[in-house]
Amino acid sequence: MAPAELPLSVPDIGDAEKIELVTWNVRTGEHVEPGQELCELVTDKAAFPLEAPRSGTVLEIKRAAGDLVAVGDTLLILQPDS
Repeated sequence: MAPAELPLSVPDIGDAEKIELVTWNVRTGEHVEPGQELCELVTDKAAFPLEAPRSGTVLEIKRAAGDLVAVGDTLLILQPDS
């Protein structure tokens, strides 16, 4: 039985009012490894990479580069390896 799909969301990165999803470093269907940088989020103060928490396959990318996002917004769905 395969592990359940894992939604990855915008983490709490402080009191940022605007968070922009600047770039995606992965594509749908791509296999990722733990610690691999999936995308870059930028606030008015700093840039933050979103890293894969475990290995798996990117099932769906929910937001586009250039979108403004908020803490808790789902960015992508990962199918973890068994």
